[in-house]
Amino acid sequence: MNETSAFLSRPAPVTDKTLPRLLPFTKMQGLGNDYVYVEEFGAPLADPAPLAVAISDRHFGVGGDGLVLIGPSEKADFRMRIFNADGSEAEMCGNAVRCIGKYLYEKGLTAKTEITLETLAGIRVLALRAKGARVETVRVHMGRPALAPADIPMEAEGESFVNRDILVDGISFRGTAVSMGNPHLVIPVPRVADFALERFGPLCEHHPWFPKRVNTEFVEVLDRARIRMRVWERGSGETLACGTGACAALVACSLNGWTDRKAVLELRGGELEIEWAGDDAVYMTGGAAIVFSGEYLIGA
Repeated sequence: MNETSAFLSRPAPVTDKTLPRLLPFTKMQGLGNDYVYVEEFGAPLADPAPLAVAISDRHFGVGGDGLVLIGPSEKADFRMRIFNADGSEAEMCGNAVRCIGKYLYEKGLTAKTEITLETLAGIRVLALRAKGARVETVRVHMGRPALAPADIPMEAEGESFVNRDILVDGISFRGTAVSMGNPHLVIPVPRVADFALERFGPLCEHHPWFPKRVNTEFVEVLDRARIRMRVWERGSGETLACGTGACAALVACSLNGWTDRKAVLELRGGELEIEWAGDDAVYMTGGAAIVFSGEYLIGA
């Protein structure tokens, strides 16, 4: 890379000739966690990573935390693939799952109010609360949390990593690691609004104990039924909300005895209701919104 190309910040144009010149898309957000949604009910996209980088750019593209592809499934009603703004593929995104439920119902792709969705983290079940042709909230069966370090994955000894020391930039934090199909590290702080997320978020994401990087939730427990949270997501940086992160935060806080097994999570983009139910599954309830639709000019 020469000095000029290193200086420029514009993403490379998309050169995939299998894509249409004008690519239909819909921009959606779940509590401000915004993605660009594209259907792939024909042939699946051959190389979505460059498209994710270009279309997610907030100056030269549509703008978003990443790209979500919606297509057919042999295992469930539909399938999702999700790519972060840096082009890396993620296993799951709770906010994106709720948005997909709203998308499928309001676009007339399904009349069901209970939908199964295939993800890289497994099948997720979406219960839609619809009023007429509109979906008001979506309750998602997010699966059971995994705590074993090998399942997160994390390089740590023991059966779990709960309220244990982790050194970040010379500072020791007490962290709890949880997988909700994707890796999370939950760290309590005294005042999350004042926390130096821009400093510690990237350092946690690339901590050597996490071979696949990690999403990090910094939490402030307000009472036994309310948690305030900021999140640093792998490949996207700080986002206004993270559904899997909210689930991981509730599990971590409950494991440590700080909260009950049901709480409201306050995120920068709004609130989610999270319940770690008696069947050991975590349930997430919240809204979603369509922002706008359009056509993205490939190669511009």
